[in-house]
Amino acid sequence: MFDKEYDVIVVGAGHAGSEAAAAAANLGSKTLLVTMNLQTIGQMSCNPAMGGIAKGQIVREIDALGGYSGIISDKSAIQFKMLNKSKGPAMWSPRTQNDRMRFAEEWRLALERTPNCDFYQEMVSSLIIEGDKVCGVRTSLGIEIRSKSVVLTNGTFLNGLIHIGERQLGGGRAGEKAATGITEQLVDLGFESGRMKTGTPPRVDGRSLDYSKMIVQPGDDIPEKFSYTNTKALAHQRDCHMTHTSTLVHDLLREGFDRSPMFNGRIKSLGPRYCPSIEDKINRFADKDKHQLFVEPEGWDTVEVYVNGFSTSLPEDVQFKALRSVVGFENVKFFRPGYAIEYDYFPPTQLKHTLETKLINNLYFAGQINGTTGYEEAASQGLMAGINAHLKVKEESPLILNRDEAYIGVLIDDLITKGTEEPYRMFTSRAEYRTLLRQDNADIRLTPMGHKIGLASDSRLKRMEEKLKKSDAFVNFFRETSVVPEDINPILESVNSAPVKQSHKMFKSFSRPNVTMDHMRNLKSVADFIKEEDIDREVMEQTEIQVKYAGYIAKEKNNADKLQRLENIKIPDNFDYRLLKSLSYEAREKLEAIRPVTISQASRISGVSPSDISVLLVFMGR
Repeated sequence: MFDKEYDVIVVGAGHAGSEAAAAAANLGSKTLLVTMNLQTIGQMSCNPAMGGIAKGQIVREIDALGGYSGIISDKSAIQFKMLNKSKGPAMWSPRTQNDRMRFAEEWRLALERTPNCDFYQEMVSSLIIEGDKVCGVRTSLGIEIRSKSVVLTNGTFLNGLIHIGERQLGGGRAGEKAATGITEQLVDLGFESGRMKTGTPPRVDGRSLDYSKMIVQPGDDIPEKFSYTNTKALAHQRDCHMTHTSTLVHDLLREGFDRSPMFNGRIKSLGPRYCPSIEDKINRFADKDKHQLFVEPEGWDTVEVYVNGFSTSLPEDVQFKALRSVVGFENVKFFRPGYAIEYDYFPPTQLKHTLETKLINNLYFAGQINGTTGYEEAASQGLMAGINAHLKVKEESPLILNRDEAYIGVLIDDLITKGTEEPYRMFTSRAEYRTLLRQDNADIRLTPMGHKIGLASDSRLKRMEEKLKKSDAFVNFFRETSVVPEDINPILESVNSAPVKQSHKMFKSFSRPNVTMDHMRNLKSVADFIKEEDIDREVMEQTEIQVKYAGYIAKEKNNADKLQRLENIKIPDNFDYRLLKSLSYEAREKLEAIRPVTISQASRISGVSPSDISVLLVFMGR
């Protein structure tokens, strides 16, 4: 059946696996995507949404590099929101509500249209290892498929165990069996593994809900989109709704705590801190008498509804009784109860920045196998693993994103440098250069990199260069064009800003708080420039940010440049930290385990102090 050797085999077809397969195949590698069920490619296992705080930036970065997640999200979107618009642009985060069935369908169609991508449906039970190198996979039917590299994206399927109350079911997702064999083989090879937990809420029948009792949550008046390509923004949208739990709901849930696997010891692994179950919320935040629930449609036409905020592993009768006491849910009908799932993961400190394992050459891990949670985090790792697997097979230099270049760079560096003992989720606060890493400039930051390796198309690069050219010209227009008091003062007074007494450059007035592009467009010279240069909304947004945050951006760039000097100081591959007696014991232990590539990476390891870094710098003649 498989008489040829593949360049890249990707195991698993979730968000990580789909991006990995697409990237490797589009770059020219002969790629095989192996999954236990071809009908669930690109499945949204939990909420029917993409993006959100920091996650939206990641989707934009995936798109800028030439990945598919942004395009798929746009094609299957039913609502768009730009979150955090009341805050600075570093916090703005795009989010789509998606049609779950169309999202998976679009992923499958996109992959089927991708040259070099083959498919096979079966469980991979082990890897073919020769020496310290992976050479393919072996399926549960005993079929051996050879390859030059393998990317594991097993999600929650490795020895997955589903919990509903006191019942336990083997499975990687509701209705799907767990994957066995791989964890045991990797542990035998010397890998460290652990267990993590995640959960999902009940799905309910929207026809049984009373939306008139809930708060409507509409999309943006002028919806944007994720992809920098020519995907279309939504012409119409579906509303979401919001309701709340109550003290009665909490009391009903507490009645089942003695049968909760979280509280009776059945679940020992840690779940996502920032997406806790409803029972965890009412236990940890006992002083709160209500919690928000977001009622999210699963698609354009289906009546199935996702109850965001009610993730639970309590017995189904407790779930049902409590949910029926929520306002608007008095007559709710269940499609299926919520559940928790435990699964195997491998602490990501065992990886290189390329996501290749340190123990076995040409073996890559991406997604929840690395301890992350979230579609976007998984997809970005899959993209980078697929890219780097291809580049290594072709004997080309790897693609590694720095912390000042992308949220994806922050994510991977955090994982391999600090590790994680609970499901890792990206936040804007994790990025020290978030003013540089905005959602609006992901294409400017990353499209040249994607184009250089051959993943981002010529048309993508041309579009980005045109946008950059126009925004630079518009910023220079504001820097160089003067405005007289009689023209600018009415605008300043309308926002309670002090009037000016003499002519000055527009840049100065535009930099003031509360003065927006909409105000400046009222000036005839600005309106004329916009018309003559064909400035669109995207360029206007980019220009406004560049003007109003020029000082912050310059400061962060300066800080990033300083840090880059430490990035340039490489640590030899086989450096023996035991030779440096001045290092603290903890630092020697951590440095030996993680094997940082640069002094900058060493400085970010928990337990390595500034004095330890000084010792390393002195030893290296700095």
